[in-house]
Amino acid sequence: MARVAVTDGMDPEAIITLKKLGHDVVEQHYSKQELETGVLSEFDAVIIRSATKITEKVISKSGKLSFIGRGGVGVDNIDIDAATRANIVVCNTPRSSTHSVVELTIGHLLASCRHIAKADRSLRQKSWDKKILKGTELSGKRIGLIGFGRIAQGVAKIANSLGMECHAYDPYLPKDIATKFNTTLHQNVDSLFRLCTHISIHCNLTQETYHLVNGERIEMMPGLGADGVFCGNHIVNCARGGIVDEDAVLKNLESGTLSSAALDVFENEPVKDNPLVMHPNFHGSPHIGAATAEAQYRIGQEMVTLLNSHFKGEKPHSALN
Repeated sequence: MARVAVTDGMDPEAIITLKKLGHDVVEQHYSKQELETGVLSEFDAVIIRSATKITEKVISKSGKLSFIGRGGVGVDNIDIDAATRANIVVCNTPRSSTHSVVELTIGHLLASCRHIAKADRSLRQKSWDKKILKGTELSGKRIGLIGFGRIAQGVAKIANSLGMECHAYDPYLPKDIATKFNTTLHQNVDSLFRLCTHISIHCNLTQETYHLVNGERIEMMPGLGADGVFCGNHIVNCARGGIVDEDAVLKNLESGTLSSAALDVFENEPVKDNPLVMHPNFHGSPHIGAATAEAQYRIGQEMVTLLNSHFKGEKPHSALN
């Protein structure tokens, strides 16, 4: 059967299953230099997450590699065009982590508006800031969803149940899908920012979406909820780093135009010396959207299915090329 490199970790049950099926599995993270000098040429397949970058240079040295599996949704760390030219199938697991990312997004939204992270930090400093940590409700506010795929649809479902008015921008989405989720679809992203006090990002990172959330658009946000309550402006990103201009976010947090920002993903990861994370109205998490026991199990099992399909000569159900 296949020799498989697992470079960024994988659910143990999936590893056991692959080995039972006769595959030779090597769990090892490789450096950029090792990848670019052809370490993957020893393998038939590689399974990665977000840490490993499969560039054109890596693919040019990939030898007999015929399958790249991305555990998760985003594939901006894979040069799919180069893989296609090299006859390498690229797959992801778009459904497996949906609910986990939905829940983290809602968690960050609630933490932003109720100052949960800030309250925890103040308690640790032995402060009792009950009077100054007055928050606002999500109910009665407008949320703008940039991208309206599975995750955004899940967020909309919960946001609706919390009493939020849902709006979305997705140029590739049929209007009737948004209607199904009681969501108003906008023709351009600027109208979303002008109307919504809460923005949540759910699109891929592309040349088109790089720094889509920038200073100019943040300054368009109204601060006033649909219910007439001044709730400030809030941004959450659990999609991909680079869609949000982090310098602009920091500037608007400092000016007060932006009331809070919560990021699970960053333009440069891991985060080391980013001044944004030190701002009192920022809270974040280290790219853990899919980091639940349930999601990792589902991702692993789906990856087993995809890899087996490929080596049986079938086209995997989530093949991207």
